[in-house]
Amino acid sequence: MFFLLIILWFIRSVKAILFYVYLWQLKEYHLGRFLAHLGTEKGKRVFSSLYDKVIFFTLVFTTSLIFYPSALMWILVVLYSLECGKGFINLFKKQLKSPVLTKKTIVLIFTALALEVFSVVILFGDFKNTFWLVSWLFVLDIVTPLVVSLMVLFLQPITVLWKMRTIEKAKRKRGEFKNLVAIGITGSYGKTSTKEFLAAILSEKYKVLKTKEHQNSEIGVAQCVLNELSPEHEIFIAEMGAYNKGGIKLLCDIVKPKIGILTGINTQHLATYGSQRNIINTKFELIESLPENGTAVLNWENDLIAQNAKIKTSNRGPEFKVIKYSVSKKEDIWAENIKVGKSSISFRVFSKNRALPASPNLAPGIWTTGDFADFKVNVLGGHNILNILAATSCAKQLGMSLDQISKACGKIKQEQGPLRLVKGVDGLNVIDSTYSANPDGLIADLEYLKVWSGKKIIVFPCLIELGSSAIEAHHKIGEKIGEVCDLAIVTTKEMFKEIREGATEKGMDPQKIIFMEDPMEMFQKIKKEISEELLVEYLRNEMVVLLESRVPKDLVNLLVEK
Repeated sequence: MFFLLIILWFIRSVKAILFYVYLWQLKEYHLGRFLAHLGTEKGKRVFSSLYDKVIFFTLVFTTSLIFYPSALMWILVVLYSLECGKGFINLFKKQLKSPVLTKKTIVLIFTALALEVFSVVILFGDFKNTFWLVSWLFVLDIVTPLVVSLMVLFLQPITVLWKMRTIEKAKRKRGEFKNLVAIGITGSYGKTSTKEFLAAILSEKYKVLKTKEHQNSEIGVAQCVLNELSPEHEIFIAEMGAYNKGGIKLLCDIVKPKIGILTGINTQHLATYGSQRNIINTKFELIESLPENGTAVLNWENDLIAQNAKIKTSNRGPEFKVIKYSVSKKEDIWAENIKVGKSSISFRVFSKNRALPASPNLAPGIWTTGDFADFKVNVLGGHNILNILAATSCAKQLGMSLDQISKACGKIKQEQGPLRLVKGVDGLNVIDSTYSANPDGLIADLEYLKVWSGKKIIVFPCLIELGSSAIEAHHKIGEKIGEVCDLAIVTTKEMFKEIREGATEKGMDPQKIIFMEDPMEMFQKIKKEISEELLVEYLRNEMVVLLESRVPKDLVNLLVEK
């Protein structure tokens, strides 16, 4: 029985260590993001679970010590058997949460496990005092998250040194490419789509390298430079993300962009930045890092960009260019005749040309209407027009005409945009937006649902890392849900109250805004909601479910046809 307990404890420890390393990796080993997660409902459950275990252990330990010492071993065998059984079931269902294996995660997993095993061997190597050994196993069970976290923090100085070395190597290599035109893209939202659209457009004329998916941190960009940049590349497009001040500046030191695209600023990651001003200053680090002959491409629909751009660019010389794009204002690049369909968007793009000083009846520097072109792009959602305009502004600056850009945009595929339309069970239309989420993006996705005339359902978790803006942001999301949706399923609890309040203020039935965690219950609720429409083909073709941010994978598997 004793050796069975040891085996079960070992399996259970491996499972727990894998989970906590996975959690740290998910938060990119960023202490602020990890602590922000612990403030969420799911994060609080970690503390709650540990607290329950401490109380349980205290009661069982005391009782066993006084009355029946071997009882503790039997109880732990039962508990660990149940935990291991659950773990094997999750493994079989491919639901076991474990990190992507890298050099760092492998070191963390084996070091944490070795530390726990080593403590058992050192303290109880003779296996004589089984009662205290069993007690120690349970203590290790409780402190596993602390052990993993301490290992992460202990390795941090080594990680920082390795990062600095990698970044310096990337800087030196980037410096060898004197003729390379580098483009940096940052913002609270829209940067990935803009990168993909711009790469698709410029690839029609140039040899282009772009950072890959999820490769927007300093180490990700540095590795892209070291592993993929070659003499054949004429243009390098780097997506840039950060969670603290100075993060974008560090990326710019690697990339050395000549063109900087700022897609938008909101309160995303406010919890790690500390204030809205810090977010603004960090995003504008891209613009401030551009050379004197550089070009800033700015989303003039975004109030925070428009309000701060003049101050941030006022000390630049005459060669520095600022290109503003918009859909509601006739700036340097803008769109009209906008039509949003279920599977595409169409619009006319206009640009302004600066009049020559010698032009009759025109003062120097006056903008006049220039060329235009009609665009049709096979991506979902009108909010992508701004991302297309950002890419168009940049491509035009690099010598492509609007006609050339329009033709290139016609080749863009749906999967290059942020939304993906897939066919679900019983003909249900499923909109997959599970890549990431932010307040502006979520509201834009809800706006897109308006093109569907059938029942509209959204499934999503509360947004994270919004700091003090979370209440207001979720209330606005709730208002938009109330305007658009017939049913809303919220998968986490933190801001459920604010979402429901916002939705009901817009007239939505409170019973149609529900909190659920179980994927099968969600699936059954969705099926019940659309059951009447399934009988009519037209209504069935117009039903739509929006899956936003990290929804349970089991729900996706249940909804989407294989």
